[in-house]
Amino acid sequence: MRKYWCGVASKEHVQIGYNEGFCQLCHGKNYPLERMNVGDWIIYYSPVYKYKSDEKFQKFTAIGEIVGKNVYSFEMFPGFTPYRRDVKYYSCSNVSIHDLLNDLDFTKGILKWGYKFRYGHFELSEHDFKLISYNMLGINILNEE
Repeated sequence: MRKYWCGVASKEHVQIGYNEGFCQLCHGKNYPLERMNVGDWIIYYSPVYKYKSDEKFQKFTAIGEIVGKNVYSFEMFPGFTPYRRDVKYYSCSNVSIHDLLNDLDFTKGILKWGYKFRYGHFELSEHDFKLISYNMLGINILNEE
């Protein structure tokens, strides 16, 4: 059964994964990646543009399909070896969450909607995935009959 995920990272960090075809979550932890399967989808939300910045960005910034069967470690620099999973990303537009707050299952009617993102990774409903992905891509990516 296909699942839909939301990852949280700065836009600059998402761009690295997009350029190199991988996802990395929760500061390189393996457990969120192990919950995913080939054929699942991930959408990234970027609360900020630059890591450790106070300047808000608050946009969905990347969308892709999990294609890597395995979670693997990769030494980015000495002392930091995060876990990754391969992703096929699609060219998309950045979409402000503010345009979707009243329509997403996980934010509708919730005053402190940003709290959910503090976990760094969570499962999206199919409804939310379809809504966000359509706004990012302008098409229904799931190609349903």
